[in-house]
Amino acid sequence: MNARGKAIESISSNTPIRGGIVDYRQHSFVERYATYVFHEEVQRKRLPAKVFQSLQQTIKKGAELDASIADSVATAMRDWAMEHGATHYSHWFQPLTGSTAEKHDSFLSPTDSLKALARFSGSELIRGESDASSFPSGGLRATFEARGYTAWDPSSPAFILKNPNGATLVIPTMFVSWTGESLDRKTPMLKSLNALNKHALRVLRVFGNTRTQRVECTLGVEQEYFLIDKRLAALRPDLLVVGRTLFGARPSKGQELDDNYFGAIPERVLAFMTEVESELMLLGVPIKTRHNEVAPGQYELAPTFETTNLALDHQMLVMQLLRQVAKRHGLLCLLHEKPFAGINGSGKHNNWSIGTDDGENLLEPGDTPGSNAQFLIFCAAVCRAVHRYSKLLRLSIASAGNDFRLGAAEAPPAIISIHLGHVLTDVFQMLVEGDTPERPALPEKKSRRRKLDEDFPIHIGLPMIPRLQRDTGDRNRTSPFAFTGNKFEFRAVGSSQNSSAAITVLNTIVAESLDFIATRLEEARTIGGDFAMAVRKLLVEMIQEFQPVLFDGDNYSMDWLAESERRGLPNLRNTVDCLPVLTEPASIELFWKYGVYTEAELFGRQEILAEIYGTTIGIEAATMLKMSQTMILPAVMKYKRNLQGVADTPTQKRVLDELNDKIDLLITGIDTLKNCVAALRPDMSHMEKAIYCRDSVLSAMYALRVIVDYLEGMTDDALWPLPSYLELLFLR
Repeated sequence: MNARGKAIESISSNTPIRGGIVDYRQHSFVERYATYVFHEEVQRKRLPAKVFQSLQQTIKKGAELDASIADSVATAMRDWAMEHGATHYSHWFQPLTGSTAEKHDSFLSPTDSLKALARFSGSELIRGESDASSFPSGGLRATFEARGYTAWDPSSPAFILKNPNGATLVIPTMFVSWTGESLDRKTPMLKSLNALNKHALRVLRVFGNTRTQRVECTLGVEQEYFLIDKRLAALRPDLLVVGRTLFGARPSKGQELDDNYFGAIPERVLAFMTEVESELMLLGVPIKTRHNEVAPGQYELAPTFETTNLALDHQMLVMQLLRQVAKRHGLLCLLHEKPFAGINGSGKHNNWSIGTDDGENLLEPGDTPGSNAQFLIFCAAVCRAVHRYSKLLRLSIASAGNDFRLGAAEAPPAIISIHLGHVLTDVFQMLVEGDTPERPALPEKKSRRRKLDEDFPIHIGLPMIPRLQRDTGDRNRTSPFAFTGNKFEFRAVGSSQNSSAAITVLNTIVAESLDFIATRLEEARTIGGDFAMAVRKLLVEMIQEFQPVLFDGDNYSMDWLAESERRGLPNLRNTVDCLPVLTEPASIELFWKYGVYTEAELFGRQEILAEIYGTTIGIEAATMLKMSQTMILPAVMKYKRNLQGVADTPTQKRVLDELNDKIDLLITGIDTLKNCVAALRPDMSHMEKAIYCRDSVLSAMYALRVIVDYLEGMTDDALWPLPSYLELLFLR
């Protein structure tokens, strides 16, 4: 029995895990929630009253941090963390690698008398230092310019991360260079929130709202992922190195029967999910939902809404703990956007809204959206932003992995459009056409009208079942950007990506629209006259501008591809097509105006994106060559030798002849890919390398995969070295 067979035999004899890591009959999950978080109530109990009030002003109102309180906060944090077993602290940040980074420093401080004290100062809380040249900077930092700083973000509370032999106090931070440029995802995102807050408040003021002091975005990020047994994964170099299968013939059964979606969760997987949720619960991550996804072996978890900064930090924790806990259960968690060909890939749906500090959701249409002018203005601001800056939104979700997923019949296409639902679409259309109660629609237009302000309960027809309340609009899972009742769902973000990039762009472009709206309405207030008519006139102008981006139909259809082209909507099919957008004059002006990115930071990020794209494909190509030369070719040659000894009829020899032909194609494919990889010169710029990888290396990889996948269907199963899709997706 080969290694693959032994792994399958071992999995088949698995004993399901019995008993959880905690008995919720003895320990209420409500009481355990956020136990390891230095949240507001902990701060209230442990900080002096004036220190607590000052810190809360910074957290809730965005006031400047008073550095004089840092020592008190640091002491309280240290004492609280040590009570939970912490021996170290870490400034936790999000560099441009797309993941998180941490350096652990001990509280231990030796004294002259060979004793030790536990120390953690305010200066250590506020600022840390890391080697900035060792993280991607896009030329902002050179190897000899190493200094970078981590800066405490008080708006995201510190927390405890347990490990088998202790615990660490983790402090969310920003990461900037010695010269002040942002080298992370968090810093520009926080700047974009400030820009949106500033201009949203201006809009609220012209509508007469003087009570709201701060506007925040809220976010809930749904996370899709795959789980496979790590004994099988260990036999797949592609999964271990690049996180996706570079080879693999489609199994006889995939997701065709739609029987996996929302199906019964396998016992082993449910044990894993329960432990993930238990860990996240202690960290204050509000996970609400878990279920099977569409593809076999695919799952999803989703939280409730939080303020955006906290939600994004929590999302990075979710990905980290999914990977860590999976290993404890003998599983490998795959967060790649397309781990398997021929079945659905994974994304993360970003449910985004705008709200005030006094509890008003500015994207809540109310019972009569047609007469809710403030809602219509904010909704129109988002639509205008998406239409004007759709290329930037597309860029924000660009990656080598997401290129495989976007546009397939599983994920939104690369063409950015908005689904509003029939109610809002009709409201906007009526505004443009001038329909009012005093001036009704023309008779030929009435046939497509729907009642806007009435409930439409669903009557099932069974006396014991009450009528079900119907939402104001249906959902459109094919739309990349859909209004879903009181929020917009940006569905196109990739499962492995840090959502901060997409949210930073979204916040900034909406801030620009709100700035435009506030300026126009402030002028209207100054001039005087009918303010309601000024609002209506502005709405009509914006609707006429963004109407081309509205589409409520099937985004997967070929008809939409043709229609979107007719409307003039951009279709940036891959990451390399997107890259120039970041440094276009309009992009530089936008991000500079709202204080989110400098020109140097934009050019640096463009360089990083190009480098990561080319490097990713280069690693995949090298892995594919290694596997095909050392695993696939020896296996099929051995099978050929076995056939040569027994193939003695014309029919049997025909099988051998076909095998010989495919082996020749395999060798040719290996040689072609090898030549493509060899052509990647060290003197190429990152952009040149990215273009070459897209145009040449990917094509050679695809051609080699086709022949290997065909050979998998011909070769003796006992000789095939790689676990098959059937085994990876269905063995638990």
